[in-house]
Amino acid sequence: MIDEFDPVRLAWRKSSYSESGGACVETAVLPDRRVAVRHSKQPGGAILLYTAAEWNAFLKGAKDGEFDLG
Repeated sequence: MIDEFDPVRLAWRKSSYSESGGACVETAVLPDRRVAVRHSKQPGGAILLYTAAEWNAFLKGAKDGEFDLG
């Protein structure tokens, strides 16, 4: 499967907690509901794609503390 979408046309978002100019991740929702993720300092670099189910599982795990280091 070849993913064809124009990253420039996506509505990229990053957390309001991000510092200006900091190293952040940005996300964008594609028309088919997949979520694209990229590094804010490398907008022309690699983009990771997740299905809606994968993204929702990640968010649930983050909210539940699944990824806490302590």
